[in-house]
Amino acid sequence: MRRPKIPARLPLDPYVPALLGTVGLAALLPARGAGATVADGASTAAVALLFFLYGARLSTREALDGLRHWRLHLTVLACTFLLFPLLGLAARGLVPTLLTPPLYSGLLFLCLVPSTIQSSIAFTSMARGNVPAAICAGSFSSLAGILLTPLLAAALLAGGAGSFSADSLLKIVLQLLLPFVLGQASRRRVGGFLTRHRSVLGYADRGSILLVVYAAFSAGVVAGVWSQVSVPRLGALMLVEAAILAVMLLSTWYGAERLGFDRADRIAIQFAGSKKSLAAGLPMASVLFGAHASLAVLPLMLFHQMQLMVCAVLARRRARESEPAPHRVAEVSRAPQHPAPRAR
Repeated sequence: MRRPKIPARLPLDPYVPALLGTVGLAALLPARGAGATVADGASTAAVALLFFLYGARLSTREALDGLRHWRLHLTVLACTFLLFPLLGLAARGLVPTLLTPPLYSGLLFLCLVPSTIQSSIAFTSMARGNVPAAICAGSFSSLAGILLTPLLAAALLAGGAGSFSADSLLKIVLQLLLPFVLGQASRRRVGGFLTRHRSVLGYADRGSILLVVYAAFSAGVVAGVWSQVSVPRLGALMLVEAAILAVMLLSTWYGAERLGFDRADRIAIQFAGSKKSLAAGLPMASVLFGAHASLAVLPLMLFHQMQLMVCAVLARRRARESEPAPHRVAEVSRAPQHPAPRAR
């Protein structure tokens, strides 16, 4: 029996050390007083810029063309905004034995954010799945999340640390929805510029998110919320998240098979339906949770790295399953090659 190959190097997103460094900076040098006011204002502007860029980059025509594969997209949306929230609600029974109420609010919020685009596409391509479907599914999830995530938060987080109010709704409209609509409206004018300078603007994206993280964790340090978290609680949180990820990976793979999708579509559904977007979730959390955003985004940050590591290994396995058996290839290559008989 052949031993399964273990990757020599597990993937570590280079952005994760930057996030951890930002958290450490906020812990050592949190923004206070006038500095906190400046950080909050800069964070608000960064969130608006992020969603403007999201709107300007999303091709409406490509999204409409992708509607032809509507069964796949509905399956991914159901996994993202139905099955995930149900798992989050089921985890309520772990409070307070394993999870504190603030950590559970963050875990539930994790289950409400949209799917990723970039990593879903990358893993689907690595696993030899339906890449165009992954592109459209991720785009639809991000678009739907702008509306569905706040609405689900209003329904499921009411009364908790992320309680929803009319003021929260106004912030969602002004900081998220309005910039996104403006981005869509200006796509014809700025779309080409964004495409040509995609790599440079990528740094602007990530820099904006780091600013949001710094402002959120600074507020948490000043408010003393980190005294509520212990190492055993963090370990329990990671175990719960690992269980949720395992359930989603199994459900998306075998559920898609029961629904009659072929292998390429099942791969796209598995990687798009089991992911959660750190880039979309962090700005939303800063709007919805305010001073409690630091604890609210902690489960999402942990889940982000966990999903990258697990799905990278899984994508390689799916790719190997699509290849011909190595021993068969070796047998064919070692077989003696007899010259063809000459015609007389």
